[in-house]
Amino acid sequence: MRIVSLLPSATESLFALGLGGSLVAVTHECDYPPEASSLPIVTRSTLRLHDKDSAGIETAVSEAAVAGRSLYFVDTQAIQELEPDLVVAQDVCRVCAVSADQVAVDLEGIRMIRQHPHSLQDVLADIVALAAACGADAEPLMRRLNARIEAVRRTAHERPPVRGVFLEWLDPPYPAGHWTPDLLALAGIEDPLARPGAPSVAISWAEVAEARPELLVLAPCGFNRQRAQAEADLVRADIESVGANHVVVLDGSAYFNRPGPRLVDSLELLVANR
Repeated sequence: MRIVSLLPSATESLFALGLGGSLVAVTHECDYPPEASSLPIVTRSTLRLHDKDSAGIETAVSEAAVAGRSLYFVDTQAIQELEPDLVVAQDVCRVCAVSADQVAVDLEGIRMIRQHPHSLQDVLADIVALAAACGADAEPLMRRLNARIEAVRRTAHERPPVRGVFLEWLDPPYPAGHWTPDLLALAGIEDPLARPGAPSVAISWAEVAEARPELLVLAPCGFNRQRAQAEADLVRADIESVGANHVVVLDGSAYFNRPGPRLVDSLELLVANR
């Protein structure tokens, strides 16, 4: 089977399912596992964002949205020439990854599976559906993932709950949305600003402070830990104004932002750092 993945989390899922050898192309953001980086790339960003801070990225993305410009270029001709049996895309967030609607017309006639998870259970169900679409057995992987989730849940609930706030972006702050509130609940972190199953929206640092968190978790979307720490340093005064006893900076790009198998790693990280 020949598969093109337009979604980093789907790329991770395919490798976890033992289907990495079926991939014939991926996106420029598919960097895990390391083997994915050697595959042909059929996308690129249309914006120069690497030298911008959180506020600059927020402005650039907003301006592109107002102008109706896509954040990604997709080489649909190259995809067609690869003659894939399946293309994997998403309908969750036009900022985080290529939207399925962006390529649906140009790739008409090629089988496409659209992933649109909004909860942790949705993410796990998407992995099962992806395996089924490829004629693979998801049971061994799901058994391992569910066993780890249950082990973490037991560990977390042996301890008193912690009042915390998780932020997916820092300037402006965005609280936890979609599947992340499920991870927080399993980890024993009570987040009054979390939006279970819903997209994250911008709020103010005053609202973060009003939530009175003991724990503040910072994992900006698309940023590794080093970049996240640099962004946190830029809004240090805002972070200090919250008054949290414990501030944790984590790798959002590798873990929390990608709805794939490493969400279980994300859950384990939360419990280890709460």
